[in-house]
Amino acid sequence: MSELPQKIIGTGKYWQELDLGIVGRTLRRTITETDLVNFISVTGMLEAIFIDAQYPHAAIPGRLVPAALTQAFIEGMLFQTLIQGTGLALLEVHTEAHLPVRVNDSIWATCDITSIKPTSKLNRAIVVAEVKVYNQNDELVLTYCPKRLLAGDPGGNS
Repeated sequence: MSELPQKIIGTGKYWQELDLGIVGRTLRRTITETDLVNFISVTGMLEAIFIDAQYPHAAIPGRLVPAALTQAFIEGMLFQTLIQGTGLALLEVHTEAHLPVRVNDSIWATCDITSIKPTSKLNRAIVVAEVKVYNQNDELVLTYCPKRLLAGDPGGNS
């Protein structure tokens, strides 16, 4: 009988496994009408521009989605890949919307690690990244910089 593998597929990276620079890019995700309705309903973001497809006073045409939804979907993709099981806390985030995102847009992102500062206790580090979100036309729609507390390798491997 062979020994079962110990490595779990789909876990994030310990801070020691990260280097400064671009980690990679996410898959694309198309935002649907259902996504918009579910998000604004659960968050209470029932702003006229989000609930009325024909809102006459909208400054921007189209079926807009909140920037928070765009950011949340990218965070979900990063959770599933980069920080699953190693992310301990979101400490700070700065967000800037560049272009509107609409229903049926497909978004994706790059993640660039800009700072890694080990803490003095518990094999942790504060990791800062710049996440750039693009639409299906490769236009920059959102930038945000999360500062997270990440776990270290429990085996002490660097």
